[in-house]
Amino acid sequence: MSRSKSNLTFPRQRSTTKSTTSGNSPTPSSASANQDKTTSKESKTRAGISLTDLVRTLTTLLAVSLSLSYYLTSGDSLTFHYRPWFTKPTQLKAWIRGPLLLTPSELTLYNGTDPLLPIYLALNGTIYDVSVAPQTYGPGGSYHVFAGRDATRAFVTGCFDLQHLRGEVKGVERMYIPVEDLEEEEGEGQQLTRGQKKVRREQELREARRKVRAEVERWSSFYANSEKYFKVGRVVVDTNSKAEGEVPNLCEAAEKARPKRSQLNKQRAEAGKGSGKPVFKPKNGKPV
Repeated sequence: MSRSKSNLTFPRQRSTTKSTTSGNSPTPSSASANQDKTTSKESKTRAGISLTDLVRTLTTLLAVSLSLSYYLTSGDSLTFHYRPWFTKPTQLKAWIRGPLLLTPSELTLYNGTDPLLPIYLALNGTIYDVSVAPQTYGPGGSYHVFAGRDATRAFVTGCFDLQHLRGEVKGVERMYIPVEDLEEEEGEGQQLTRGQKKVRREQELREARRKVRAEVERWSSFYANSEKYFKVGRVVVDTNSKAEGEVPNLCEAAEKARPKRSQLNKQRAEAGKGSGKPVFKPKNGKPV
């Protein structure tokens, strides 16, 4: 009997030990699940903090920018007086409508005489809206002669007669070509030949045309990059209208402003003495 009791008691103790061990130590599957939950919570926490920090940073920067603008502009503006083009009704309307294609005769309607129409001017074929400055481009304004037409030629020459208020710039390069006021001309002690003078004329003609293009680009850049004026379209050829007529000569003021050969030679001579270089560029051992 004593043996049987001993045998019965021992297994009961081992069973208790197993149940105790299994109750205190988690199984591998439950530990993995707990770890996944913890990782998921940490990732969500990190994502939430990152988004909050981003919103706080942007809000702070915006508040600082608005405050600084308000202070520097003495309370006049919260955006440093900057207005994007899409916040301006006229520019936004022009963008939605698309580019205008106007003939020269149609363009004349937009010269500021009709208060219901905007004021346009064209430069090198591009039409710009200048309605924001009616005191300048409207009737009685100092630049009213440019309104309602392409007056690229007048922009370059400064000639404001009606015949010069046109888009064509043919012959304008003459205002940059020197006036020949010397009967005989020498360079480096030698008289220039006809061939040398011809080469010089060709060089000066190319340079004059380059200056005309540069002047047109300068004015085009002024209107294209202006904060007040904006592009609205292009001038197209009107097949039914009459031609502009013959190309006019330079006006008296532009003709008088042309450089003189004697003055240019004097300037080149002084520059040559100062630099130690010949007055004219040598070609085949001879001045050109």
